Amino acid sequence: MKIALIQLDIAWESKKANYERAKSFVKRASEEKCDVVVFPEMFNTGFSMNISAIAENDDGETNSVLSEIAKKYDIYLIAGFPVKEQDEEKGRNIAVVYDRRGIRIAAYTKIHPFSFSGEDKYYIAGNDTIIFNIDGIPCSIFICYDLRFPEVFRKVAQDVHAVFVIANWPASRKDHWETLLKARAIENQCFVIGVNRTGTDGNGITYPGASHIFDPLGNDILCGGEKDEFLIGEINTADVAETRSKFPFLKDIRI
Repeated sequence: MKIALIQLDIAWESKKANYERAKSFVKRASEEKCDVVVFPEMFNTGFSMNISAIAENDDGETNSVLSEIAKKYDIYLIAGFPVKEQDEEKGRNIAVVYDRRGIRIAAYTKIHPFSFSGEDKYYIAGNDTIIFNIDGIPCSIFICYDLRFPEVFRKVAQDVHAVFVIANWPASRKDHWETLLKARAIENQCFVIGVNRTGTDGNGITYPGASHIFDPLGNDILCGGEKDEFLIGEINTADVAETRSKFPFLKDIRI
C-alpha cells in the first residue's frame, strides 16, 4: 500500500482555502500512484471550538468535496472534519474514509475529546471503534487524543493490519506523539500511520508535522519534518502476519 501523508498547514477556519490545497495534494498523490491519501484532524478548519462558524451537516459541503476528489482521482481518501446536525447539542469531531469511487465506507467519531483544551464542552464523545478495508487490507482509525488510550487500539488490534491516527498534535508535546505512535505499533504488532499538521493555528499553537509510519516491530520507516506538507510511504501488510507468526505475543493477551 502506497500512502500519501499530508501534513497540511491548515488555513484557520477557511474551508475554501483548505479544499483547494487538498485538491492539489490529492492530484499529486494520484500522479505518484498512491493508493490512499491521508489528511489531518479537522483538515478543513483547524482545531477550532467555534462550532457555529465551522460545523456542518454530516453530508454537507465537505463530505461532497472529499467524495468528488476521491472519485476524480480514483484514490482512497481519509480526512477529519467537524460536523453538527440540527438536532444535536454539540458537534462531532469525525474521521471519514472514501473509496476509489468516492463512496464513504467508514466514519468514526473521536472517542476521547481533548478535555484539557475544553473540546469536550463543544464536541460529544464517540462510542465505537471502526474497521474498514483499503483494497482488501483491514484498517482502523483514531483521532489525536485517542492515542493516549491504548485500550481502544487493543480492541481492534487482532482484526487489522494498519491503524491510522490523524491529529492536530502540538509541538510542545511532540515527544509524546512520537513515543505513543511507536508504542501502539509495537504492542499491537501492526503498522501505525500518524498524520499530523504543520504551521500555527488561530490560537497561536504551533504544530511540528512529525508524521510517521511505524512498522509492526516499531521501526520508523517514514518521518516528516516541520515544513514538509507532502510525504509518501509504502507498507507491506504481509509484514504483519510474519511478525505475529514469529512473535505470537497477541495470543497471550489476558483481559
